[in-house]
Amino acid sequence: MTTRLDHAFQAIDAANAQDPNLDDGQPANLLYGQRMTEQQQHLFPQASEVLRIACRGQHIERWLLPRDAYPMDRAGYLQWRQEQGRRHADRIAGIMADAGYSQDDIDQARRMLTKQGLKRDDQVQALEDVICFTFIRWYLGDFMAAIPDEKMDRIIQKTAAKMSPEGRARALEEFPMPEPLARHFRQ
Repeated sequence: MTTRLDHAFQAIDAANAQDPNLDDGQPANLLYGQRMTEQQQHLFPQASEVLRIACRGQHIERWLLPRDAYPMDRAGYLQWRQEQGRRHADRIAGIMADAGYSQDDIDQARRMLTKQGLKRDDQVQALEDVICFTFIRWYLGDFMAAIPDEKMDRIIQKTAAKMSPEGRARALEEFPMPEPLARHFRQ
């Protein structure tokens, strides 16, 4: 029997399987969603269904709005990210409605995906910790190779600042980091 969570995951995965960009031979957003679920299970094994769906769908159909659709400066990047969050939230809201979730659950997922309440809402913060762990575990190495050291320090500082104190402590335990980067996780 297919549960509503199964239905939501299947719909998210079907959408992300259309990603023309490949990562490790798979559609990049499909793989990203699976990696998010893996980190969610690692960090929050008792997560609510809403958090599980938000993690799996955090980048749903991200390729449909390319970064270069906005000015290639900081303001353009922030606009692009905000619009991506809104688009992801709308798409996940539709999937959750189709799966039979309540409006309260849908609204909660929308808040998570648009990061409303970061540092104040435990569920929004949990999603952010999963995002940061996924980035560190799966994407930081390649990212570091492409970014100058002086910019990388600022990126790590911003990543650590988004995380909960518990998330930062776990990151220090689980990821070997050179001291110049690790210091940001101790603050």
